Amino acid sequence: MSDRATQQMTIAAPVEVVMEVLLDFPSYPSWAPDLKDVEVISTDSQGRGTEVRFRAAGMGRSTHYTLTYDYSDPNVLAWALSVGDITRKLDGRYVLAEVPEGTEVTYELEVELIVPLPGFVKRRSQVRIMHAALDGLKAVAEKAAA
Repeated sequence: MSDRATQQMTIAAPVEVVMEVLLDFPSYPSWAPDLKDVEVISTDSQGRGTEVRFRAAGMGRSTHYTLTYDYSDPNVLAWALSVGDITRKLDGRYVLAEVPEGTEVTYELEVELIVPLPGFVKRRSQVRIMHAALDGLKAVAEKAAA
C-alpha cells in the first residue's frame, strides 16, 4: 500500500522562475540534499527532461530510480516512477500557483516501497524529504529571482 503526503510553501519568485529551477534536473543535487546524481535520459521537443535517472541516499544506502515526466499542464511538473530498485511507486507533482507574494508551490508525493517499513518511519522520511526539497527549491528560486 502506498503512502501519500502533501506540503505547501510560498516562494518569493515568479512561477516562471520556479518552473525554470524545477526543469534544471542536473542542478537538483545542489539544492536537494538526498540526491547525489541526476542524468537526463531523454527530452521532449522543447528540451525538457521526459525521462530522468536519479541516484539518492536513502535509508542508509544508495538507491536508483527513473522518473517519467508529464508536461500536459503548464503550471504542473508531474512524474511517475518507471524504474526503481527499492520503490514500486514514486509518483508526484509540483503544482505552481501565482499569488501576490510570488508562487505557491504544492508538492504531492505518493510512495510505495518494495521493502515494508513501519508507517511512522515512512511518514517521517517522506516529510523530511519533502521539506528539504521545498526549502532548497525556495532558496534557489528566490536567489534567481533577486
